[in-house]
Amino acid sequence: MSARAAKKAVPLRIKRVYEPAAEDDGLRVLVDRLWPRGLTKAKAAIDLWLKDISPSDALRRKIHADPKKWSTFVAAYRRELEQEPARTAAATLRAHWRTGPVTLVYASRNEERNNAIVLMEWLEANNVKQAAAKSGLRSIHRS
Repeated sequence: MSARAAKKAVPLRIKRVYEPAAEDDGLRVLVDRLWPRGLTKAKAAIDLWLKDISPSDALRRKIHADPKKWSTFVAAYRRELEQEPARTAAATLRAHWRTGPVTLVYASRNEERNNAIVLMEWLEANNVKQAAAKSGLRSIHRS
């Protein structure tokens, strides 16, 4: 990434929904299919709930049944993100991310292995791909 692109980069973060909201969170987007237990809407401070970007119910149940299959979950979830309705939800999320900081909020106790981490990595990787494709198109048009 160039210094110019890095300067324009807008933060994308992840955070447990049970942690207090902070001013620098920007738009707080819940990326879980189920509402977090024991939290009111006010306490969660969620700005947008994108259920459709979360793993399908079937996939969510599989990983809870066998956490050892993390790599299988990651691959399956990435495939789901490329299909509807997740694709549309991802486009919505990207549009918000272009305008300011976004925090992907999740409820899982596991802070190292959860859908928000996979989603953030997927969004960042696709953002880089899109930027590279756009810069490639510009160089073709300049010639």
